[in-house]
Amino acid sequence: MLDIRIDGARVLLPGGEADGLCVGVQDGRLRLGCDGIGAAVVLDGAGLVLAPGIVDLHGDAFERQIMPRPGVAFPVELALMESDRQLIANGITTAFHGVTYTWEPGLRGRENCLAVLEGLERLDGRLACDTRFHLRWETFHLDGLDDVAGWLRDDRIGVLAFNNHAPEIGASLQRGDAAKYAQRTGLSPEDVLALAQRILAREDEVAGAVAGLAAIAREHGIAMLSHDDPDVTTRERFRAMGCAIAEFPKTREAAGSAREHGEAVVFGAPNVVRGGSHTNAVNAAEMIGAGLCDVLASDYYYPAQLVAAFRLAGDGILPLHEAWKLIAQNAAHAAGLDDRGSIAEGKRADLVLVDPAAVPRPVATVAGGALWGAWQERTAH
Repeated sequence: MLDIRIDGARVLLPGGEADGLCVGVQDGRLRLGCDGIGAAVVLDGAGLVLAPGIVDLHGDAFERQIMPRPGVAFPVELALMESDRQLIANGITTAFHGVTYTWEPGLRGRENCLAVLEGLERLDGRLACDTRFHLRWETFHLDGLDDVAGWLRDDRIGVLAFNNHAPEIGASLQRGDAAKYAQRTGLSPEDVLALAQRILAREDEVAGAVAGLAAIAREHGIAMLSHDDPDVTTRERFRAMGCAIAEFPKTREAAGSAREHGEAVVFGAPNVVRGGSHTNAVNAAEMIGAGLCDVLASDYYYPAQLVAAFRLAGDGILPLHEAWKLIAQNAAHAAGLDDRGSIAEGKRADLVLVDPAAVPRPVATVAGGALWGAWQERTAH
């Protein structure tokens, strides 16, 4: 007896599509070719696409649930539970919340970072989506070094990303943009500028701090990402430390260096959906067409991953089953989660049933073997 059986769908498999393949769920695992086997729930997938559950390697849209307006904060657990509903509604069954830990106070400071980490730990087992912690450590935040080292040693971190926005912020402040950062941090413009100057003055300590944390991450088998690699030299430096994921590389050359060495290259799915980057960075669809991207993350907008896969297929850049790997199989592999990300016998039962309309939408999501969402059941005959 199966827990769930899905009949008649267009199924996305690793090697192609299979029309009408029966897919079952039993004890949290997938079973294929289970026609005629009884099930507690039977879903009619006729006219729908059945795909692996989406794996989001980097998403920070949850921040809008914590602070929907500047200075307006809500309890972290409430925000995380609401984000969980959004994730599942968009077919995301594994998510890495991208939590920035920086030297700035406010939404991305120590207090909030720790609140999210502890909130996820308290909610363990209560969220529908398998939600993990993606620590985005600002490399100039040397005062937080002991925190990060401890979290890594205690295996509280899912993946570790090395961010370096301090020089960019410092340059922006020198141009007179302190008011923007004052609003974000709650400090006066003068205090923001003084803080940035103090942080930037410790530049000589940064390389050693990065190397030290990378060594701990390697020891504990934690995947590492370098964020916004501007050039090949930067990618080579992080590669030497065991950082095998290039997240949002800024140049074609940096992305190419990663792909030449078999490393994962991550771009944002909103870049594909919108037809380009909102920051005038490289065009993700062009990178995919050139074979220089193999993972798409939600970045700041949860619906983008699913829509991006259909957009790539519709534009003839990739077949749909290959486009879907960017948001499922490849992302899972990059994070070291090879028990999921594809529809195959015995894999973790993460599935999304999609109405492939002009604007594709999920109509049912199975996460860890459990059926979620407002599915209007259609009985198969």
